[in-house]
Amino acid sequence: MRICFPEESHIVEYALMPDKRNRQSDPHEGHRERLRQRFQRNGLAGFHDYEVIELLLTLARPRGDTKRAGKGAVCTFGSVRGVLDASPADLSAVAGMGDASVFVIKFARALAEYYYAERMQQNTVSLGNSREVVDYLRVSMASLDRETFVVVYVDAQNRPMAVDELFEGTLTSSVVYPREVFKKALEHRAAAIILAHNHPSGCIEPSPEDRRITSDLVVAAGYMDVDVLDHIIIGANGHFSFADHGLIREYRERARDFHEGRRVI
Repeated sequence: MRICFPEESHIVEYALMPDKRNRQSDPHEGHRERLRQRFQRNGLAGFHDYEVIELLLTLARPRGDTKRAGKGAVCTFGSVRGVLDASPADLSAVAGMGDASVFVIKFARALAEYYYAERMQQNTVSLGNSREVVDYLRVSMASLDRETFVVVYVDAQNRPMAVDELFEGTLTSSVVYPREVFKKALEHRAAAIILAHNHPSGCIEPSPEDRRITSDLVVAAGYMDVDVLDHIIIGANGHFSFADHGLIREYRERARDFHEGRRVI
């Protein structure tokens, strides 16, 4: 059985069960087999970035050289993550990268996000304990070039059940509407929420506006019987958790004072 993909200016034959004659006629098969054996023994441990992409591209090009495209992609985009996050148009500009190769790379990227979303939904979360949510958010948000605000909705059993992207652009208190956040929470029948947004600059420290927005939402949550578990800022190389830094608890105490009519300084 053979499936044909367009690759560069010709058709590459993807033989699901290549016969021995085909393997012998491919001068690159020995190198490919060594890469496969290394992966089967130790996973990707010890692989150079370009070798990871090179091995991935063998799924699109079962015959021929994929090292040139692998090295070119990593040289252009800087890392495996950079390659996976690159746009199809930018990937297509790399020498040796055809339509099938671009498809495989973008499919691998989408599969990673799907995996982390599923893992997140199968684990419980609590205040200061949302590792699976962070993993998912880093995969889905770290490479975004615009500031984006999302909310993860959590059910009464502390399981994430939905993620909504609510706002985009520079986030201020005039852009992030508590009414919209909690309207969605009620629609999902959420018991709790996790707030998140990205910093395209890479800096993960919360701005004064980030702190103000979070505090306002914690106060509003008190009226809606919805718990705010965390606000996570995602950067290219890390994240900041309001819960881990004790800020959510601080804002809850302020909100409690506010609701009870005590002065909050």
